[in-house]
Amino acid sequence: MKCHVLAVGQRLPDWAEAACADYLKRFPPEARVVVRTVKAETRADGRSAEAAMAAEAERLRAACPKGAHVVALDERGERCTTAELAQRWARWQRLGSDVALLIGGADGLDPALRAQAHERLRLSDLTLPHALARVLLLEQLYRVWSIHAGHPYHRA
Repeated sequence: MKCHVLAVGQRLPDWAEAACADYLKRFPPEARVVVRTVKAETRADGRSAEAAMAAEAERLRAACPKGAHVVALDERGERCTTAELAQRWARWQRLGSDVALLIGGADGLDPALRAQAHERLRLSDLTLPHALARVLLLEQLYRVWSIHAGHPYHRA
């Protein structure tokens, strides 16, 4: 299984870029995590949030690997502990397909894309800045890998 983190956004601040790069290099080849950023839609010229989210959704769909199990990260998604995420990771591995975790833009994910996802998860009950959400997701994915690998990073 390859895990794809597909995020709407611009360039991350240096601190977030460094943190993401650090977590990504920790994964072994058999637990590859790939991050791909798609262009955020501007709201210039009176463009509505709905139109912007729809355009971003098309970019996310295009970036999503064919046949992937799609997980939308959304504030209305299911709450999930790290242990529960580790159980989901194991289930995703058994599916035999890639997994795509979607992070929306400033206005969130397009409702139609969110509804089409196989699962909807929330990272936190708190509102997180986009860069911090990406770092948090990668840290949790690394922690989940460490749980399954028996690596000492996770101490429960």
